[in-house]
Amino acid sequence: MSHPVLRCLLGLLSAATVFAAEPAPASPAPSRKMNVVVIPVRDEIAAPVLYILRRGLKEAIAERADLVVLDMKTPGGALDVTFDIIEALGKFPGKTVTYVDSEALSAGAFISATTQEIWFAPDGVIGAAAPVSSTGQDVDATMKLKIVSYLKARIRSLSEGKGYRGQVISAMIDADYELKIDDKVLKGKGELLSLTASEASKMYGDPAQPLLAAGVAKDIDALLTKKFGPDGYVVKTLGITWSEELAVLLNHIAPVLLGLGLLALFMEFKLPTHGMFAAIGVAVLAVVFLGSYVAGLSGHEPVLVFGVGLLLLAAEIFFVPGSVLLGLSGLVLMLGALVWSMTDLWPGEPITVAWSGDAFVRPMANLGLGVGLAVALAVCLWRFLPEGWFIDRLVVRSKDGGAAQMAGGAPEAAGQLGSLVGQRGMAVTALRPSGQVAIAGRRYEAKVDIGAVDVGTPVVVRGNTDFALIVEKVEA
Repeated sequence: MSHPVLRCLLGLLSAATVFAAEPAPASPAPSRKMNVVVIPVRDEIAAPVLYILRRGLKEAIAERADLVVLDMKTPGGALDVTFDIIEALGKFPGKTVTYVDSEALSAGAFISATTQEIWFAPDGVIGAAAPVSSTGQDVDATMKLKIVSYLKARIRSLSEGKGYRGQVISAMIDADYELKIDDKVLKGKGELLSLTASEASKMYGDPAQPLLAAGVAKDIDALLTKKFGPDGYVVKTLGITWSEELAVLLNHIAPVLLGLGLLALFMEFKLPTHGMFAAIGVAVLAVVFLGSYVAGLSGHEPVLVFGVGLLLLAAEIFFVPGSVLLGLSGLVLMLGALVWSMTDLWPGEPITVAWSGDAFVRPMANLGLGVGLAVALAVCLWRFLPEGWFIDRLVVRSKDGGAAQMAGGAPEAAGQLGSLVGQRGMAVTALRPSGQVAIAGRRYEAKVDIGAVDVGTPVVVRGNTDFALIVEKVEA
């Protein structure tokens, strides 16, 4: 009898020891706040809306946002921009929600259908999504059939697993589509479907589920409070400003700006203007970067690469002229940065993905047009402007009033150049490596083989070519 009792006591003692050794369960760690980015989709669906949405989505990806909310209030807009917006939304890995703040019509309904949830303001309305022309008129009947068929297929593919959404949006697109659920006709043929917040929230089916709305909230804060609690989220709200409107213009004229900027840099390289054209060129190209940044295409990295290229090019012009490697490397970096700034690259996306698509097509075309324009303008300036009119007003000159003698000109002038070897003069413009010197009261085109010569520096003629005197600085 004693042994079973003893064994029982020993078992209880062992269990108590194990229980005492186990640490008390830790209290659950407080959950982190959800990171939310709100992007306005306001007024007409056009390029400015795409620009701010693309920029906002890239910022949301970079900041690892959990949720993007589209604050929707639009009568619709351009179909091509709508597809660009839908494509951009597909690149965001987190959750997306549309908040219908009074109306999401036409293109707004398409965009709403691609997000995971659609919430409504109490007076929100969605629908009337039939395609129309850019002027608001009906399109040709045959073309309309093709567009409607494509849109319905696109919406069905985007709405799989989202309840009645595919059927509802199809009824908004196609007047001949009959929407029937639970033997109840919600929309007959011959009309387009539009829904209020209460209608979109009605429950249908077994198990019951809402027709379209995930919920109704008086504002976005109320929406987020319902989803995450009053202190369960932090919000960053973007806003459309005049800069988005300006970016539309800047990106349309990007090839022209590229051409003018590159032309100014070329002129600084050819003419000793002490940085005037270099400053103009950099300023114009900075406007190209600004337009790309506001459009959501570019970050800060291309500007840094362009800056490195500019420094290399400046070193070639001002410090070691004739060193082709520095100038060529700088030019390649600058052109590469310009293409990069105009390319729609997404955070974390491999460069091979963008390269395999058409992301680089438009930037390369813009750059090609810009270079072509710069070359054409440079040829026109040198060929058609009156000789001396342009150069005389741009090149920094000394008080010497003599006219420059162009080597390679008349035969008698060529003969005089050879007699100047060994004579001394003074640099009347900077030689980097080319410029002008004054000898015995007359100006001549000249260049140095090594280094650079500043204005006012004594020089001696060491030789000549068909195009210029070869001089070097007179050492003190």
